[in-house]
Amino acid sequence: MKQKEYILIIGALGQIGRELTDELRERYGKENVLAADIRPKEDVSFEKQPYIQLNVMDKDALESLIAENKFTQIYHLAAMLSASGERNPQAAWTLNMESLLSILDLSVKYKVGKVFWPSSIAVFGPDSAKQNCPQQGVTEPSTIYGISKAAGEYWCKYYFEKHGLDVRSVRYPGLISYTGAPGGGTTDYAVDIFHSAVKGEKYTCFLKEDTALPMMYMHDAIRATLELMDAPSESLSVRTAYNLSALSFTPKEIYEQIAKEVPGFEISYVPDFRQQIADSWPQSIDDSVASKDWGWKPAFDLQKMVKDMLSNIEVYP
Repeated sequence: MKQKEYILIIGALGQIGRELTDELRERYGKENVLAADIRPKEDVSFEKQPYIQLNVMDKDALESLIAENKFTQIYHLAAMLSASGERNPQAAWTLNMESLLSILDLSVKYKVGKVFWPSSIAVFGPDSAKQNCPQQGVTEPSTIYGISKAAGEYWCKYYFEKHGLDVRSVRYPGLISYTGAPGGGTTDYAVDIFHSAVKGEKYTCFLKEDTALPMMYMHDAIRATLELMDAPSESLSVRTAYNLSALSFTPKEIYEQIAKEVPGFEISYVPDFRQQIADSWPQSIDDSVASKDWGWKPAFDLQKMVKDMLSNIEVYP
């Protein structure tokens, strides 16, 4: 008889968490997926229930939650992203690193079946290959976010090898979604630009027009995450984090595609500190290992993504 799943999602109100929670509840039933985030419960809409307020840095509260519930899977999504992390490096390191170690320790202690923790293309750096950056490419991150992700990858591998904890990870590229506001990442222009377009406003981009970066539509990212978590353990050859790829485009290319759908839309380019971060990252990613190990293949190209974004986007205040 197949084991019944009971799943905890930490950071469930974030960019990834919102859609991942919905997909997991569709699959396993609403009552079998507990959403957790730092926001008070009374501020969370009814459709996001069951929900519990949780500060992942409160180790006692975290342990009580995991001890009292026999979770079979934990998705740990809480983090401070690249641009936000550069404004407060110590806080970013503390949140990103200590929370992961707490989750890993408690998952071993309370025998959690599987753990998912997201890494990022931010683990790569100026000396990484710019085109088709390989799975085993040079990882010399230039941001605190990237440093914490690179270190976290090896902690995940360590807990798998030393404790047998089935922890899995992917290196997300920039993620594009219509369900929420940007979350403080360097690739977030590719979300922000849509909000300006649908509001009829000129968009000011914080990157140069020819800055190519790896990107992915959120639908593909969620599907990739669930496909990885469904894969048999013995088929996985990577226990740090899998390279993941779908799209690579520049601000000019996405602008031109949006302008085909929104005539009269205008853009200007005023690069800021995020340009240096973007310049340190690969322009495209080789995800052939993920394809070989668990059959990964993206479904959205740039044109299809732009049309779907514009037809679904919810403008934030």
